[in-house]
Amino acid sequence: MTDMPETRGRLTPDRLLSDLTWLRVGGPAEWFFQPADEADLAAFLAGLGPDMPVFPMGVGSNLIVRDGGIDGVVIRLGRGFNGISIEGDRVRAGAAALDGHVARKAADAGRDLTFLRTIPGAIGGAVRMNAGCYGSYVADHLVEIRAVTRAGEIVTVSADDLRLSYRNSELPEGWVITEALFEAPAGDPEALHARMAEQIAKRDTTQPTKELSAGSTFRNPAGFSSTGRADDSHELKAWKVIEEAGLRGYVLGGAQMSEKHPNFLLNANGATAADLEALGELVRDKVFQNSGIRLEWEIKRVGRKAHPNEQHEAAN
Repeated sequence: MTDMPETRGRLTPDRLLSDLTWLRVGGPAEWFFQPADEADLAAFLAGLGPDMPVFPMGVGSNLIVRDGGIDGVVIRLGRGFNGISIEGDRVRAGAAALDGHVARKAADAGRDLTFLRTIPGAIGGAVRMNAGCYGSYVADHLVEIRAVTRAGEIVTVSADDLRLSYRNSELPEGWVITEALFEAPAGDPEALHARMAEQIAKRDTTQPTKELSAGSTFRNPAGFSSTGRADDSHELKAWKVIEEAGLRGYVLGGAQMSEKHPNFLLNANGATAADLEALGELVRDKVFQNSGIRLEWEIKRVGRKAHPNEQHEAAN
């Protein structure tokens, strides 16, 4: 077995990941590392061989881990990385802090980050993909991040240097975000909490929040500027072109496109990662045949596809 750096955190070989993803699929991580703190993470990455792949994993909310698992080291931040503090008109949040918790704590202090309330996942992932909702995006509020590079250096990076765009950032491969600093405009706490309650009610009415899903499956094919901000001159939505292709509720193996919201891919009946990815690709093909639009995945798909014998075991 490969020699690994000493660590104060928890380092586990062959850790199955299916129980950590919202879709409840995925094979094992070759190594699974939960650092004790930022210094532990930095020392670990500094001592890790440069050829060892590194994949930072959040709470698994926007992720398909393939059935063959992930080679290298999966890093998941937990306690020690979930702090939230209010600093005047700014909010500092650890990368493992849940988006909804950050929104609520900011509102308690009269600071408006309400757009985060209905975004599933944690702050590290929200920054990495420039998450947004209700016309507001991370790009509109982010000041800077703190991160550990693949070489183990602790750095501070401005929002401008991340080059945030629609559902994307240019964070270098293998870097791990540890915290983010946001500008948060003032607001009345009661009004902010009321707005978030309305957002949650609307989400629960229109999305399959009680099902096993990973949020929106595909990016909207148009309607956003290069900065990731909404452009009201376009209204084309992924769910609409999926529905027009006759795919609302479509089933493949244990996977299904939601009846409630056709841009939500569900683990409806013991799906494997292969079922989910195959249904997603089928949807992309059929939408292209119907409308000429090639949908792009919003869900991140990582890892290896299983060998036939592994796939059989995963299905049983």
